[in-house]
Amino acid sequence: MKKVAILFLTFFKIGLFTFGGGYAMIALLKNEFVSKKQWITDDMFLDMVAIAESTPGPVAINSATYIGYYIAGFRGALASTISVCIPSFTIIYIVSLYFDSFMKLTYVNYAFDGIQACVVYLILSAAIQMLKGVSKTFFDKAIIIAVFITMLIFSLLSINFSTVFYILICGIIGVAMHFIRLVSQGENKE
Repeated sequence: MKKVAILFLTFFKIGLFTFGGGYAMIALLKNEFVSKKQWITDDMFLDMVAIAESTPGPVAINSATYIGYYIAGFRGALASTISVCIPSFTIIYIVSLYFDSFMKLTYVNYAFDGIQACVVYLILSAAIQMLKGVSKTFFDKAIIIAVFITMLIFSLLSINFSTVFYILICGIIGVAMHFIRLVSQGENKE
């Protein structure tokens, strides 16, 4: 029960102080659960991000559910999921009540400009941390470079290509490479 309470408070804090959505939250999750608490490993964290991104729903909620379930089962998943949602829901509800008058305030616009810059930093920071955790094989480097170049070209040419397709294509390539390795190892044994 103690871990469930810690999960609730940790995800509540992360949900309260993370602006920019689930991608901005990734760096905070890694810091909290891999570095500080050491409840999950770097490899498990990378797997969690891949699963959270590739399953339906917001990345923040999927991540909270995954980590909560891994650490404390169903109760942990429930506590983590609810607690990460409470701050966002409360803030959005209050803002929606006063949205028009809220957006007319000059300081609010300045704050949003600052928050946008910070969100870019958080997402970039999470990407760099995750990149450090990826194994350094030729195959992994080739996939990362290919995806980066493709994303850059598609962005510059304004081609709309969902990130889900990047994940699916890379997953299929990874499974194919695994089978190719198995076949080549089988041939080498003969």
